Amino acid sequence: MKIVQTLSKMPLYVLAIVILVLTGLPFLIMINTSFKSQFEFMTAPWSLPDVFTMQNYKVLFASDFFSYFLNSVIVAVISVVLVIVLSAMASYPLARMKFRLNKPLFLLFLVGMMIPIHTTLIPIYLLTINLGLYDTIWALIGPGVAFSLPVSIVIFTQFLKDLPKELEESAEMDGCGHFTIFWKILFPLLTPAISTVAIYNFIHIWNEFIFALVLTSSPENYTLPLGLRDFYGDFSVNVPGIMAALTMTSLPLLLVYLVAQEKIVKGVAAGSVKG
Repeated sequence: MKIVQTLSKMPLYVLAIVILVLTGLPFLIMINTSFKSQFEFMTAPWSLPDVFTMQNYKVLFASDFFSYFLNSVIVAVISVVLVIVLSAMASYPLARMKFRLNKPLFLLFLVGMMIPIHTTLIPIYLLTINLGLYDTIWALIGPGVAFSLPVSIVIFTQFLKDLPKELEESAEMDGCGHFTIFWKILFPLLTPAISTVAIYNFIHIWNEFIFALVLTSSPENYTLPLGLRDFYGDFSVNVPGIMAALTMTSLPLLLVYLVAQEKIVKGVAAGSVKG
């Protein structure tokens, strides 16, 4: 019986292996190339390095990479925290309260997901200058939060609608107000949604390039996507150097994903027990 069940699942195993190879192979090639010299990459781009060299990482650490890295961390962490707090608070009345503008407001947030980012570059640029935030890392937080709110509010709203209303009714009988109900009872149950919102928006904000290009001009305010341009010369490209920088840049994303993925599983299990 077990053999039959195993054979029936073989196509899924094969598909999983194929997906793993397709997604993991580029990452392995990136790491492999980061340990090559420029000459070895040009002569044998797909082979393993004859001699593993750390020169690319030494050059990387001697550059302004950590300054770019710190700027990206500040922008991404602050933006994600603001997105989680603001979108969770906005989703509470949309999901749990009945009022006339409930559906129009929710539809408005859905429309916000359809706005192309590039169409807002000029107004955001002018607004940033008028606020005195141009060429600072703080100028990148506003656009990051604004364009992350619509999808985050939709996620939180749908998740809140699935929570049992008996939790609120019991709290109201004990004399709790909306503020206490949300922060003390409902918000702790949003762990799966919080993890999803955090992963999605952290990756998006971490890789954001266009606003960083338009709203900053000084190298000390560059984030990682802009800082990677240092490895592009006028007439050549240091590919192994870029691969080393990309390897270091991708590590925080992998760490955040692995940590948040575990929290999603725990949050779903906890929610099923409490529900």
